[in-house]
Amino acid sequence: MQRILTTLLCATALVTAAAERRAPGFSLLDGKYQEHDLADYRGKVVLLAFIQTTCPHCAIFAENLQQAQERYGDKIAVLAVVNPPDDPNKIHAFVEGHKITYPILLDTGQMAYSYVLTPNLTFPRLYIIDAAGMIRAEHEYSPLTREIFEGSGLGPAIGRLLNGGASKK
Repeated sequence: MQRILTTLLCATALVTAAAERRAPGFSLLDGKYQEHDLADYRGKVVLLAFIQTTCPHCAIFAENLQQAQERYGDKIAVLAVVNPPDDPNKIHAFVEGHKITYPILLDTGQMAYSYVLTPNLTFPRLYIIDAAGMIRAEHEYSPLTREIFEGSGLGPAIGRLLNGGASKK
């Protein structure tokens, strides 16, 4: 059992280590039609989350992101991104239902693919971008990453970056 756990942790570390690259720039509108440019968040740790308003894991994750925003304040920026079939009406209902204060941005898919680099986008997905604009961690929802999305694993990942280290899990 210990060998399996060690193997899984090593595999997760390798996948995350491969994520270190410059975050592609973007400028997208939120549900209130306000523009958000990634460059405007330089100097902060950015949690860039790809979600769907109909995804049950995304609903829990959205609330965890809200808690992170409240805990870390202006030291971090939380940006969530949705793609069709989500639209401003669905976003508004989602924001109201989960009491979200961070922006949810509308993408047609082009920006998402510049991050994912594959034709398949699964939800939820998280990119942790450091203050210099480098992707330091990438997490796709799975049994191995469930703690990041639905548990208490997000806080330590943020803390490592805020304290000057790279997030490796």
